[in-house]
Amino acid sequence: MLFSEFQLLKVLAEEMNMRKAAQRLFVSQPALSQRLQTIEKDWGTKIFNRSTKGLSLTPSGEMIIQFAAEVVEKREKVFESIHALESEVHGTLKIACASIVGQNWLPQVLKKFVERYPHAKISLMTGWSSEISKALYEGEVHIGIIRGTPEWKGRKIHLFEDSLYLVDKEIRHVEEVLTADKPFIQFRSDSTYFQEIQEWWHRQFQMAPKQSIIVDQIETCKQMAFNGIGYAILPAITLDGAEGDVFKLPLLDEDQSPLRRDTWLLGYDAAFELKQVQAFIEVVEEFKP
Repeated sequence: MLFSEFQLLKVLAEEMNMRKAAQRLFVSQPALSQRLQTIEKDWGTKIFNRSTKGLSLTPSGEMIIQFAAEVVEKREKVFESIHALESEVHGTLKIACASIVGQNWLPQVLKKFVERYPHAKISLMTGWSSEISKALYEGEVHIGIIRGTPEWKGRKIHLFEDSLYLVDKEIRHVEEVLTADKPFIQFRSDSTYFQEIQEWWHRQFQMAPKQSIIVDQIETCKQMAFNGIGYAILPAITLDGAEGDVFKLPLLDEDQSPLRRDTWLLGYDAAFELKQVQAFIEVVEEFKP
């Protein structure tokens, strides 16, 4: 099998749909179907079952796909090792990033990175802290960008900290939430963020909110607050100065200091030896406060 055929099988297994896989591979669907038939003939077994609902792997197909994925991964690591010996930055920079940072801070950093290192590629996944940690532990990414204060034995770089604000269109003082006839809008998170907000609330008011709404995404939470549906507690990273008539009230800790969230970059020593990672760190340093 040619290496391109391993890539083809990997994409098919990821999409489980001939049309979507053909689009990703920039080939026609009939051409992709023909190539798959040839590959299955070479292996002497059926790899995928076809139906109107898409593709499904046969027992033999599962073994072949696993083998194909291992070949693709090993080839990429060899390329990274080769490119690490060269002066120019090549290879793929694999990042796992907290969604909130990926939406609000990372784009400007990546823009500068791709302008400065046009031969490097970027693979980016965003998600919750637990997903980022898992990707790092399993070697799926080179670096992770995570919120809060992580327990990490490898290398870590502090990127920035941002304050937390109570945001609402009408509330001018924090104490007004107790009499406000509107809900407290919160977003789900598997980091310590939710716990920190709960601790602040109970320390401040010694009672639960009268009404609350929990949404899945911070952007949904933000837009609901901006549209006057309720009030929310949001980090400064999500407030870009375009809030208009929304009031932003800083949260204070027990010492009357602003309550803040940290953002860290994590990785293993081996990843920091890669030129694309080193180049990214150089760009990141330019965006640190």
